[in-house]
Amino acid sequence: MRLTADGATPIPRSVWVEDLETDDGYAFELVRPHFLTAGDRIGFEGDILVVVRPCEARLTADGSWSTRCGPGVGSRR
Repeated sequence: MRLTADGATPIPRSVWVEDLETDDGYAFELVRPHFLTAGDRIGFEGDILVVVRPCEARLTADGSWSTRCGPGVGSRR
């Protein structure tokens, strides 16, 4: 499922996530899986996934960046 992590676009349906991949070959791997509900908005602040619920409650989830494709394994900077 494609999710837009711009902090403004609501998620169309509920989804269980363990990692989020970008179009340029990176992945944000969550420390613990997270349940996103329909209407949540997501964005990133460094190594933290920020979730804003429809009621405006703000949640955070820790994780780390890694590469999924390309030469070698590295970290996003």
